[in-house]
Amino acid sequence: MSFLAAMLLLNLDVADAFICFANLLNRPCQLAFFRVDQPQMNAYYTLYEDFFRENLPKLFAHFQKHSLTSDLYLVDWIYTLYSRSLPLDVASRVWDVFLRDGEEFLFRSALGIMRLYEQVLLQLDFINLAQFLTKLPEDMNSDVLFDSIGAIRMTVNKRNFAQVLAKHRVASQLGTYNVIPPLLAQKWGQTRRTQWTTARRSVLGLPRFRCLYPYPVLPR
Repeated sequence: MSFLAAMLLLNLDVADAFICFANLLNRPCQLAFFRVDQPQMNAYYTLYEDFFRENLPKLFAHFQKHSLTSDLYLVDWIYTLYSRSLPLDVASRVWDVFLRDGEEFLFRSALGIMRLYEQVLLQLDFINLAQFLTKLPEDMNSDVLFDSIGAIRMTVNKRNFAQVLAKHRVASQLGTYNVIPPLLAQKWGQTRRTQWTTARRSVLGLPRFRCLYPYPVLPR
């Protein structure tokens, strides 16, 4: 939450920042993630994967090959609204459009980032993918990124964002989905979980440790 508060305090006085912060956390997507409402989070993950596969099938298959599921990097982007992973000027532009267009733009931005760095990502293995997506390049150009975002199509089988989300929310509430999103999910061994944890802690400058949890624990 500190990243959200910091972004607001850079642009507003304390009272207005607090009001905006409270309103921001009450948006459906943020509410689901900060409450750790797993069924709702799964619906968002699976929605993202639908659009990922539709827009970038080759990169989607590459991620699937290396067992890199969307929850491993997307959760950090959603929690901080890109304020940690993107340069400040780029994150500010993303916030501007997000506050105007709503949660759809968060997922469109994620796909825009993937499209922008597709050729780089296709050359990376699991560890390097995790490191790259945790800390995106500092020299990212906002105009180039927004051109990439603009090329993303937010329809799947003639369904728009809201329709796809509604479908996955129903399926998630009925218990159709597992904790790990179904489109990318594969059986994770201890090695993969430890690799991910090591990669994240390495990027954050923290000492390595053996993962003892059933799923990756992402620092906030």
